[in-house]
Amino acid sequence: MSVFTQLGLLLWKNFTYRRRQTLQLLVELIWPLFIFFILIAVRLNYPPYEQHECHFPNKAMPSAGTLPWIQGILCNANNPCFRNPTPGESPGVVGNFNDSIISRLFSDAKKILLYSQNDRNLEGFKELARALEVLQSSRSGSNRGSAGPVLRFCCSFLQMFSGS
Repeated sequence: MSVFTQLGLLLWKNFTYRRRQTLQLLVELIWPLFIFFILIAVRLNYPPYEQHECHFPNKAMPSAGTLPWIQGILCNANNPCFRNPTPGESPGVVGNFNDSIISRLFSDAKKILLYSQNDRNLEGFKELARALEVLQSSRSGSNRGSAGPVLRFCCSFLQMFSGS
């Protein structure tokens, strides 16, 4: 049997089945027409209105980084619509929130954390502890000729207070 013969027999079988079930046939034909006429009535009663082109602010994906992703969620929570293109629509721009409060908070925290890593205040205390150990050992008499660390500490201590 060819494909067209099978299709013809299937359509004939469907037609004879539908002819025997008249109520089901009427419902299957009238229901889609009824829904279509409802859509036409709504369209005629509420005509479309002109609206400008809408540009939404960019929202970064989580792969762009945690800060741009959180800024995109918080700063665009109301999802505003703008007439003109937003700065974030240009290619390669991840976020346009450089002056936001969150951005400034993170940049300040970054500066503080980076400064604390470069802070060398504790090294002076370590030198002081070593010099005190040398003084204590020289006082007890076990290490008489090692005054080098003490002199280095005293010189650096005097330079710190002299301003040079």
